[in-house]
Amino acid sequence: MGENASETKDELLKRLRRIEGQVKGIQKMMAEDKNCCDIIIQIAAVRAAINKVGSLMLEKHSIECIENAVSSDEKGKAFTDLAKTIQSFMKFAD
Repeated sequence: MGENASETKDELLKRLRRIEGQVKGIQKMMAEDKNCCDIIIQIAAVRAAINKVGSLMLEKHSIECIENAVSSDEKGKAFTDLAKTIQSFMKFAD
């Protein structure tokens, strides 16, 4: 298990609050007519940060799902649900 899988709920919430601050900063930059290139760079940073949170959540969910499937009679359903979750995340990660 990678070190990222050990991120706690509090650590993930901290990441989300940081992202919220970045978004507010972008809003301020736009309101103040800052340079478009600078704004785009900040938008890219927010996208990368939110994708990281999603990846960490997906990793945590995957581990829990596999652990539950091993001890479950409904292994097929558990893996189907996991596959759907991964597909949904990948669809929006682009």
